[in-house]
Amino acid sequence: MIGQATSLRIKGSEKIRQEIDLALSEGFSFALWKKPLVETVHLLVSESAKIVETFRIEESEPGFLISPFKSSGNKIFLSSDRYWVIDPNGSYEFDVRLKSIADPSTKISLPFYRNPNANQSYSVTAEQPASYQQLVTDCIHHIKSGKFEKIVPTRKKEIHLPEETDLLELFERLCHHHPNAMVSLMSSHLTGTWIGATPEPLVSIDQDRIFRTVALAGTQPYDPSTAISQVSWRQKEIEEQALVERYIINCLKKIRLREFTEVGPRTVQAGNLLHLRSDFAVDLNDVRFPDLGTVMLNLMHPTSAVCGMPLEPAMEYLLKHEGYDREFYSGYLGPVNIENETHLFVNLRCMKWNGSTAWLYAGAGITADSDPAAEVKESEMKMDTLHRLIRKS
Repeated sequence: MIGQATSLRIKGSEKIRQEIDLALSEGFSFALWKKPLVETVHLLVSESAKIVETFRIEESEPGFLISPFKSSGNKIFLSSDRYWVIDPNGSYEFDVRLKSIADPSTKISLPFYRNPNANQSYSVTAEQPASYQQLVTDCIHHIKSGKFEKIVPTRKKEIHLPEETDLLELFERLCHHHPNAMVSLMSSHLTGTWIGATPEPLVSIDQDRIFRTVALAGTQPYDPSTAISQVSWRQKEIEEQALVERYIINCLKKIRLREFTEVGPRTVQAGNLLHLRSDFAVDLNDVRFPDLGTVMLNLMHPTSAVCGMPLEPAMEYLLKHEGYDREFYSGYLGPVNIENETHLFVNLRCMKWNGSTAWLYAGAGITADSDPAAEVKESEMKMDTLHRLIRKS
């Protein structure tokens, strides 16, 4: 598999642990991540997490951004006060502007998994209404009555963690088992602690000034005995993915941008699941749109893949009937202007850690052809992305 880690353990992980433990003991925030298809790991420590009401990629200092599902909610930005790049050989590089203040001889008595900031800003909320299947059935009814084209109800489940659960080791396992995903672990007093392996890019701008986004939807289990090229899809999943494609194209039409390429849809693997994916790209060197990243970010979030279509009535319905606050699940997160690149991903296949317990999240794209029991099963498969790796600890 492309990008498969050669070993489960990240070389240099003890150094990472030391820097994170030191940051937590000082009351600082951190973000640890690995981009898809590469083995390089990045660690950022921020001396102050801050709330930003409005955000512009083009004007931002280097840092890590996390945004909630609600587009009206406050975004949290972690400035790059300390920054490390850890290559696959375990070698460290430091941002030229920054210096590590960690003393290798420092003894940290604070275990990594015991976060002093946990629950400082958020308390554990009550579980949403018991019957997710009933909610899906209600969504199908509204779709058939013409209120929605598609809607994405979600659920969350509280799990009790094994006493020996170590989040850095879980991060390593996610990197190993999900080489095609954006794997991240971040913590601040404004967000709590989140870990996940998301397959869905939202907005990226690379060093060559190429803007990219994707339409990712449709889900089925991955069967290793079937070649990816031989996978077949039901009409329901094909139409679900096509709706997300049209959503992105409509966003591009709103800003009258026609100079883009589209490739797909194609089948891609994300851990134990398969999805349909189409890729969009714009060469910013060829168009007069220097702030395309910010404009498209504001237009696309929340996408139809995590909310529904039409957007406004879908959002209104979900906020009223889901029965819980998604917080940063199905929002977005990622590095901004780090090494002249920005990579923001939809925060899926994620978990919010609360010490001895954690919340797992999942949703399903509902259309007129959806089967309620099958959608419940799909949400369980998505939660299992993290849960099965936790059970191995």
